[in-house]
Amino acid sequence: MYIEDLKFSLWCDFVERSFLDDEFVDLIREGTINGATSNPAIFKSAILTSQAYKEDIKELKGKNPKDIYEAIAVKDIKKAAQKLLPLYENGDDGFISIEVDPFLCDDAIATIKEGKRLYEKIGMPNVMIKVPATDSGYEAMEVLLEEGINVNATLIFSPTQAQKCLDAFKKGSDKCKNKIVPNAVISVFVSRFDRKLDAKLEEMGLPTAKTGIYNALKIYDLIENFGLENVRCLFASTGVKGDNLEADYYIEELLCKNSINTAPLNTIKYFVNSKEKLKEIKKQKCVDAFFEQLKIKKIDIEKVYEELMQEGVVSFKSAFKEILDTLA
Repeated sequence: MYIEDLKFSLWCDFVERSFLDDEFVDLIREGTINGATSNPAIFKSAILTSQAYKEDIKELKGKNPKDIYEAIAVKDIKKAAQKLLPLYENGDDGFISIEVDPFLCDDAIATIKEGKRLYEKIGMPNVMIKVPATDSGYEAMEVLLEEGINVNATLIFSPTQAQKCLDAFKKGSDKCKNKIVPNAVISVFVSRFDRKLDAKLEEMGLPTAKTGIYNALKIYDLIENFGLENVRCLFASTGVKGDNLEADYYIEELLCKNSINTAPLNTIKYFVNSKEKLKEIKKQKCVDAFFEQLKIKKIDIEKVYEELMQEGVVSFKSAFKEILDTLA
């Protein structure tokens, strides 16, 4: 736990073969991180740019591109899970996530099948299967949790999505036959709101770099108030683009009890090496007032939620397709 008093965890949003064998181990040993996440965009960057995968790709030549990708991804996720296992066994998170094929996001049966297969193939108890928060995704989340598989619900932008995840997790947890109910996180995306809206908000004289924070706090409260002990809020998409904010802005502003922040490696380093930031944030009473101002200015937040969700799905699909095209 990065901040024990707050039960606040810091997970690394980065996976790459040579990193896992070196710096990743140091970050765990030093107590800087106690978990990690991956997604198609992260694997795209790693597989297409790192020399560490050249030999694997060569040995797997001739296989279906998705099989090549999966063999590489499973190898990395298993390696990360093994290095995080002592934390998991001590009850200090120790999870690593792998996402199902994003092209299956509207097919519950296929998502369940692939999630189960990946979990069994990796064969580690501290793996989370990452599932996008679509209508089919909620169905898959419930079944995976029921079958004892840890779940990371991803691409959460709206309170409605979060509530549907919570409902699925409640049903799955209640039906789970395992002695130990699996864990789940709800990954609330943060910075994409500000990148999308800030220019318009500045023109209107409204505060910038706040929409993502306030929206995340609203969803965090929803998750905490629901009261599922095996489910936590995870703040994702917390890297800063540009120089107008401190690199760790989306960590510092979201230091909430019983929460997780998964951030890019450079963001984590900046946060750890900068001034002490060990106090829980004080939830601001102006959250509701801010969203009321958006309404007055005729900014349709529901439309923003839908647009960001669709953009997120397209982004993950594009990254996955680029990997497969390159491996073909």
